[in-house]
Amino acid sequence: MFGPRLRFGAFIAPFHPVDENPTLALQRDLELVEHMDRLGFEEAWIGEHHSAGYELIASPELFIAAAAERTKHIRLGTGVSSLPYHHPLMLADRINQLDHMTRGRVMFGVGPGALISDARMMGIPPEKQRDRMDEALDVLVRLLRGEEVTHKSDWFELWQARLQMTPYSRPSVEIAVASQVSPTGARAAGRHGLGLLSLGATGTAGFSALASNWNIATDLAADHGKTMDRQAWRLVGPMHIAPTREQAMEDIRFGLEKWIYYFREIANLPVVPEGPDPVKALIESGTAVIGTPEDAANRIQQLVDESGGFGAFLLMDHNWAPWEQKKLSYELIARYVAPKFQQLNENREASIAWVGGKKAEFSGQTMAAMGARIAQHIAEKGSKDIRPEFAAMLGGAAAPPKAE
Repeated sequence: MFGPRLRFGAFIAPFHPVDENPTLALQRDLELVEHMDRLGFEEAWIGEHHSAGYELIASPELFIAAAAERTKHIRLGTGVSSLPYHHPLMLADRINQLDHMTRGRVMFGVGPGALISDARMMGIPPEKQRDRMDEALDVLVRLLRGEEVTHKSDWFELWQARLQMTPYSRPSVEIAVASQVSPTGARAAGRHGLGLLSLGATGTAGFSALASNWNIATDLAADHGKTMDRQAWRLVGPMHIAPTREQAMEDIRFGLEKWIYYFREIANLPVVPEGPDPVKALIESGTAVIGTPEDAANRIQQLVDESGGFGAFLLMDHNWAPWEQKKLSYELIARYVAPKFQQLNENREASIAWVGGKKAEFSGQTMAAMGARIAQHIAEKGSKDIRPEFAAMLGGAAAPPKAE
């Protein structure tokens, strides 16, 4: 019996330096999702940001609507919708509409909002963001299940509110909560028995927090009569893969420095380890895989072992490499990494081993069958058309009679 397939996907913030055409950058993000769909990736999560210039997508719902029309199989999620920025009924209605338009391919990722600058422009105190996410999530879960909700808070009100369309997915569109190092996301996911999106799972702090955050979520779920499903747990980390490590390291010279600048100087997020050689620091800390498919598979196995098991690995999309090399990286992961965690070749390997182990037996049977047909032909038509080397190859089984 085979176990569950580990799904593969991407977490597309996205990260586009300010020296390139933003219109073309958005177009390329859509093309990436199409490329992933053709390669068999299962999920793509699309971010929401409103400032700082790099993370260009303001409405993941708009992006998902366009991507859904260009793809056939891949599931598309908000990665994530920042709940303090939206009235819950309006957001629930948009997600429910997408659920219908995509025939159930949409997923709803939620969080408090990653950029303080976004919150500041909307007059939202940063210290209120997580409380507001929790409050909004409490009513969103109910709304997306088709329930009627009345709720009054200091930043939104609902009076006998409900979605006017019955949810397409039952009991609801899939919901996942973003989590990094602090237990905020794990607690919110556990309270409702939702999925967990572990961002920065490959960084030192995020990696160390995997097991503890899962335990926090499962404990809270039990307290509220819910259960957590490891198949709904996604881990996120950056990778760039090439046929050789040397090629992978050469590829990322294209955009790594700009990516590091954004995180260190603008977003002020501790994603990049300190060190004189950023590539070496990323590799040695395990924060990123910059290497071969084998390197990627080894790191994912470490994540499986540390976490105790999860449902999907999401590539943090980063634009380190030129477009063609980036597409090749995704292709190599689909061709050589995903099959190791999806048992795609186990039957093939068993079959080739079985056939190889019986080579002598099968060869003997083949030769015997050929010899029998040659002998039959000689018996019926004589041996004038039988080449001597055939008879010799068959050990004389069908040797033609000697001329008198």
